[in-house]
Parts: sequence; C-alpha cells; structure tokens
Amino acid sequence: MSQESEYTEGDLRNTGMRLKHDREWDYELEEIVDAIEERDATKVGLQFPEGLKRRGPAVADDLRELADDDVTFMLSGQPCYGACDLDTYLMKRTDVFVHFGHSPMKDTDKVIYVPLFSNVEVTPIMEESLETLEPPEETEGVGLVTTAQHMNRYDEMKAFLEEQGYEVHSRRGDDRLTHEGQVLGCNYASADVPADQVLYVGGGKFHPLGLAMEHPDKHVVIADPVNNVVTVADTDKFMKQRYGAIHRAMDAEKWGVIFCTKIGQGRWEMAQEILDDNDNAYLITMDEVTPDRLRNFDMDAFVNTGCPRITTDDGPQFHKPMLTPGEYRIAVGDEPLDSLSFDTFHGTW
Repeated sequence: MSQESEYTEGDLRNTGMRLKHDREWDYELEEIVDAIEERDATKVGLQFPEGLKRRGPAVADDLRELADDDVTFMLSGQPCYGACDLDTYLMKRTDVFVHFGHSPMKDTDKVIYVPLFSNVEVTPIMEESLETLEPPEETEGVGLVTTAQHMNRYDEMKAFLEEQGYEVHSRRGDDRLTHEGQVLGCNYASADVPADQVLYVGGGKFHPLGLAMEHPDKHVVIADPVNNVVTVADTDKFMKQRYGAIHRAMDAEKWGVIFCTKIGQGRWEMAQEILDDNDNAYLITMDEVTPDRLRNFDMDAFVNTGCPRITTDDGPQFHKPMLTPGEYRIAVGDEPLDSLSFDTFHGTW
C-alpha cells in the first residue's frame, strides 16, 4: 500500500519524513525550522500540553536533525492547558518560542503556534449523531462547534450536515477564539447562534458541559470521534455539585481570592472588586492553582478569578469550597441562587 493511501492528508509520514515516534499529529517541523533560520535564532523554546509532553524529547530530536548545530532546543516543564497558558519565563529567554496543541489566542511575533490538527475521521461519528439530533424538518437548524484539534475538518463537518438537510449556523465568537465554530474550555461564544440545538464534535465532556451551562435553552449533542460515542450533555450532576459548594461557603468568614499570574488567565479587576467589598477577603497570587498549594492557607472558602476549569474540574478536590466569582456573589448574598451560570473568559490578555 502506498503512503498516499495509507496515511491521511496532513500526516508528515506522507512527506517522507520518518520520525522517531509514532504520532497522529503534524508538528510542522519544516515551518519551525524556516522560522528559526529567518530569525537567526539560536535558542528555541518548545511547550507542549500535558497530554503531549512525553512527545517533547522526540520532537526536539527531530528538530535537531533539521536545524543548524548551533541551535539549542529547550523544553518547558511548566503545566500547560491552553493557549492562555504560555511559559513566559522560558519565552523571554528564547529567540523563538513554539507552543504546540492550541490555536493562537493573540497575534505575536515571538510565539509560533502549532495547533496539532487531529487526523481522526469525523464523518462516521457524525452519521451516528443523526439519531440523537432533532431531524432538520423539526428544528430551526443546528449550531456546529468543535475544538482546535478538529478545526481542519470543520468545513467537512458543515458540508455533511448540510447534505442531511440541516441549516448550519456558524460563527466566530470573540477575540479569544481563532476560528469560526471554535470553542474553548472557557469560552463558548461561537455557540451563540439562532438554533435550538448544537452539535459539538470533539473529545471530553468539559467543553460541551460548559456549552450546555452557558446555553441552557439549547439541546447539546456530543459527537466524540476519538472515543466513538454520541451522548447528550447533561448538566444535572454538575449543577448539584456547584450548588453544594455554594451552600458550604455561605457561612464562610475568611475568603481567599485567587489571582492567577498566567499570562492569559488573570482577571485583576474582578479580584480587586471582591477585595474592595469584603474586609475578610485576602488576595493570594499563584501561577499553578492546586489543592496542595492552598491547603496551608487558613481560609473558610476560596474564590477563583483564574481559569474556570480550576473550579469546575478540580473543585471537589480542594479542602475548602472553591467558587467562581459568580458563585461567590451568590454565597455572600449579592445575587439570588437561581443566577448560577458557567464562568467564562472573554477577550485576550
């Protein structure tokens, strides 16, 4: 079987570049080397998201084979969960900084973004999702969203739905988003479309859960091409968890206000507003917010102004209630209980 037929378009094995590791991603090695040569760079930083850090040394080896001998490649060991999560320490000490796995959040000459598009086929799982979506003759259309890893298939997804008779509603949310139809774990503005149902094509439950929380009037269908499963976003369990955290925090006297120092996650004005309104609130600055790091603080509850996923994903692991800014306002009596909504980020840094 020839390489053209064996591998999908975009897989570097089609180009004849044999790497030292198996992978499903296009690391854009030649483009990175071109940028290094254009900028006469000698120090290059490489940052990978958590799930791909193990690939880092092999990618560095591949780049060493292609670049001049005087170029030094450095791997970031800092946690990385999004395009908002740049290793600024390493970035300031390199001539070129390559951020893998996410699409650009802000234009910059210093950072090269390599989105790592997935080669997973999406049509089979979309065909299966038709059994869960409302049929086109009974709906006002369908919103279509996905993550950065599957944006290379977005036109294909849209064409498939249109072939089934759906009117596809699609938009680019705001400046935090690079592509039309893209959603982040903290931003679902692309789903703000005039349709009563939304199809999310991608892995994981966090993105569609946040989407369903922010747009409770929409029927959110999850088509996961990686795990090959179709489900409907159900927020009941999540809502119970969040209401429970709010109730536990209602008697809190001492509040720790978390300000995240990561470049794209700091909401200083929001933190300052809480401090100005509450004499028993104390600012805690951190880069990586973890349960262990907060355990030694003698607080009754915390409010997180950083990444919403810290609260929603890891919230139950903290020794004291960890709330979003909106949940904090409910706990202290500024807002009614039924105002609970998902915490989202808008705009860049």
